[in-house]
Amino acid sequence: MKFDLQFGQHVLDAKMNGQPIVALETTVVTHGMAFPHNVETALAMEKAVRDVGACPASLGIIDGVPTIGMTEEQLTEFAKSERGSIAKCSRRDFPALMGLGKSGSLTVAGTMILAEAAQIDVFATGGIGGVHRGHPFDVSADLLELGKTPVTVVCAGAKSILDLPLTMEVLETQGVPVIGLGCKNLPAFYTTDSGIAVPHTAADIQEAADIVNGWRNLNTENGMLFTVPVPEGDALTNDEMEKVIDEAIRQADANGVHGAAVTPFVLGKVVELTDGRSLKANISLLINNAKTAGEIAVAAQS
Repeated sequence: MKFDLQFGQHVLDAKMNGQPIVALETTVVTHGMAFPHNVETALAMEKAVRDVGACPASLGIIDGVPTIGMTEEQLTEFAKSERGSIAKCSRRDFPALMGLGKSGSLTVAGTMILAEAAQIDVFATGGIGGVHRGHPFDVSADLLELGKTPVTVVCAGAKSILDLPLTMEVLETQGVPVIGLGCKNLPAFYTTDSGIAVPHTAADIQEAADIVNGWRNLNTENGMLFTVPVPEGDALTNDEMEKVIDEAIRQADANGVHGAAVTPFVLGKVVELTDGRSLKANISLLINNAKTAGEIAVAAQS
């Protein structure tokens, strides 16, 4: 895909100075959290990247223009927008949004596409999409994008509301390397350990950076996934989350929620059913993933 990209000045400066850049997605701003948690978290993620020596680039489409490195004002405008007024943008949505001059926040898949176009190959997010529980044919575009777009994604695994074993099977089929950073099992977003083994591990940031450089040298066309557990102090337990997720999915089915609307509906119900503790875990893992991605990007350039 070819884009006429608009770069933020801080990203242009980073490119000129050879500073590592980390891409950040924006659906968390428009769909993942309510104001003011959404913009506070987005800015905290940017700060976490800066604090370790890398440059953050929050990606979005503003009035039809793909933007690499949104300003604080632009992020705040996204954060305050009426829910649903800014579309989630994945691969299928670029023509309509750009052709009609509309704004869009980027999913994991959408962020990967624009990041590759901007020659940014490290990206931090919360959790990737996957295969929906009870709906094995409902497979997130994130998984397919990881199979064909060369961007390294740092995340807390796949969202625990999903069918994690099937999600790992699809990643394997797509040829996506899944690396546990400091963990042998796949993290499950709100919880540290799903019990599902990952095929490869990195003991620390330097090993992660060595793997990134090995991946870069292969000049592969597929992405790569680093999974990082939510910080222990903010993690929820597997038993609690299974009960909460089952109830949230039951309510989604009862209300006829399907497709792209499932994840935001279920995540919202999870926040309600955990009295906000899942939101705290979500914010914690997002900031931690941004910091980790920045550290990997810096180490991989050293």
